[in-house]
Amino acid sequence: MFSFKSMSRIRKIYFIRLAGRCLVLLAALLLLLIRPQAFAVLTGMHFFDGFSPLHLLWAIWVIDMLAQIIPIQKHISIGSLKVFRQSFRPIREKINAAALKAYIANTTRAAYKVMIVWCALVGAIGFLHFSGVFSVTALFFITLLFYICDLICVLIWCPFRLMMKNRCCTTCRIFNWDHLMMFSPMLFVPSFYCWSLFALSVLAFLTWEGCVILFPERFWEFSNAALQCANCTDKLCTQYCRKLRS
Repeated sequence: MFSFKSMSRIRKIYFIRLAGRCLVLLAALLLLLIRPQAFAVLTGMHFFDGFSPLHLLWAIWVIDMLAQIIPIQKHISIGSLKVFRQSFRPIREKINAAALKAYIANTTRAAYKVMIVWCALVGAIGFLHFSGVFSVTALFFITLLFYICDLICVLIWCPFRLMMKNRCCTTCRIFNWDHLMMFSPMLFVPSFYCWSLFALSVLAFLTWEGCVILFPERFWEFSNAALQCANCTDKLCTQYCRKLRS
């Protein structure tokens, strides 16, 4: 039987984070009911007017994104850390440069198909916002839903894998696109709170994409041994879950 005890340490941590994100959504809904004025921080320069519980969430999000830019290796999946030199374990034999180039080209084409689909979704959200259907607060709650879905994709099922055709999150070409996708609805709200988060997510995205261009060998399992199943310690993938259940 599959149990929490049989999970890898990093998978346990990610499930705890998923539970925490669900609690954040519930807490935000409660805050909306009892103190709706707290959401004023989302607009204009009200970020600096006074403390709101949303400031704590802003700080958590900023720290999460800094961990994707600065090489912090604690309690983070190799799927995210592979961008850094410290996580690169070169294979013993010579890297097949042509095969590496082809791999990066193919996965990049697939990645930007995902980007087109996501931009269409975000464009629809923006249209509904400017049409008066979605308020600023609604955009915030859409971001919270994306926040939860991010870990659902990692731990349970990822629709983007159908387009990317990657084996697991460890080898995922777009693993660190999560914050850019999460905060994309914030683009439509001209405020310090929203635009600071979106700007930092763009920086994390550009850091990732820059490393794909400059250090492609870090992203391929046949050039980076740390990404191979035999060396995996994360055990985040759903394939591993099925093995545990059998």
